Amino acid sequence: MVGVPSFIRAERVRFLKPQQTSASGDYVLYVMEACQRTVQNYALEYAVYQANGLSKPLVVLFPLLERQPHPNLRRFRFMLEGLAELRYALRRRNIKLVVRKGSRFSDLMREARLIVLDRAYLSHQREFRSVVVEESEAPVAEVEGGVVCPVEAVSQKAEPYARTIRPKLLKILDRFLEDLPAQQAVKSSLPLDLESWDEDGPEEYLRGLDIDRSVQPVSYFRGGEEEGLRRLSLFVRERLPIYAEKRSDPGTDATSELSPYLRFGMVSPVQVLKAVLRVSSTNDANVQSLVNELVVWRELARNAAVYNPLFGGFDGLPGWARQTLIQHVGDRREYVYDLPTLERAETHDPFWNAAQRELLATGKIHNYVRMYWCKKLIEWTETPQRAFEYAVYLNDRYGLDGLDPNSYLGISWCFGAFDRPFFESKIYGKVRRMTEESLKRKPGIQLYLSRYS
Repeated sequence: MVGVPSFIRAERVRFLKPQQTSASGDYVLYVMEACQRTVQNYALEYAVYQANGLSKPLVVLFPLLERQPHPNLRRFRFMLEGLAELRYALRRRNIKLVVRKGSRFSDLMREARLIVLDRAYLSHQREFRSVVVEESEAPVAEVEGGVVCPVEAVSQKAEPYARTIRPKLLKILDRFLEDLPAQQAVKSSLPLDLESWDEDGPEEYLRGLDIDRSVQPVSYFRGGEEEGLRRLSLFVRERLPIYAEKRSDPGTDATSELSPYLRFGMVSPVQVLKAVLRVSSTNDANVQSLVNELVVWRELARNAAVYNPLFGGFDGLPGWARQTLIQHVGDRREYVYDLPTLERAETHDPFWNAAQRELLATGKIHNYVRMYWCKKLIEWTETPQRAFEYAVYLNDRYGLDGLDPNSYLGISWCFGAFDRPFFESKIYGKVRRMTEESLKRKPGIQLYLSRYS
């Protein structure tokens, strides 16, 4: 092992399995999962650095994990679009991309001198990493590249609010905006005789996957690092100047629309922040608003995933929120909908139906409307526990930014987490309500309704 390179902060790297004195192997293996990109990818550059220092080739493995919540054609097509592009970018750096279905890569681990993983936070991702550690004879390093500031460098405890984590993040933010060079692998792994998709291509892989094909791909988003960077460029050029004022207006195209690309790691939050800071300063209200979303709230979600073992479920809510919602279970509900009715967007409420149709058609919901969409589920289900389950199910199944700490933070916030108690009201108790009137005050709401009516 050759240590952590000077261009990567040591706080980003930790060993899940330490160096073994007898460790040997033919190559360094980077298991790419959470950071599906070649630019500003800390795990990739760490792996290249180690491979060059050990005079070994680097192999990048992408595992197509069918055993995850709601595996479907929409999500896997988006991933594979990115992987098709990624393969060529890695080839130019003498690195072979191997794609395997499920967990069929114990043979690759047996021949590895070192295994490098992306840091991830959700339970099914941690279980996957546990399997890698258990089955590997080589040391296993985990590199945190999906955030600006590594979780433990920010706080050693669960932070209850954005206002408590914000000063901790802003204090160290500049430290983690490293310039990350793209290194060439000295020894090529391209000649290695390893099963990959060079012959079959992504469409063949899609046909062979055991996934839900009823959730169709969307044309609104195309997967891949190149498309993510194109959208970032468009945001900086056209939308950043109106971001603070217009991001909450559903009829105005002012949001970044980068959430699917951040969720799959096709773009880095460091890349986004650096691109913004090249054209504006931290004193700009638009930059401050973006930092609040991209860094403060996004990294509060990772903090919760690390320090709250029940995060992402109703039982992970703060005690006061659970208590007040349960106390109001007996309140009369004017409407109660089952899951299929909600899934088909067939409620009485045109605003809610529009939000659900946007999710079905594009794989995302406008950030402001999504709060209304989620809070109404509390009113329209028999129990808050069921409402939480429905919100998670719908978002994870259809959202390209689902199955992510950000999504679970947004849902949890609608149920009272990371928020304060309000005046008591019917059904919601002391949890903040959101009414139809708040949507009607948005200038662009009629345009939004016309798009998804």
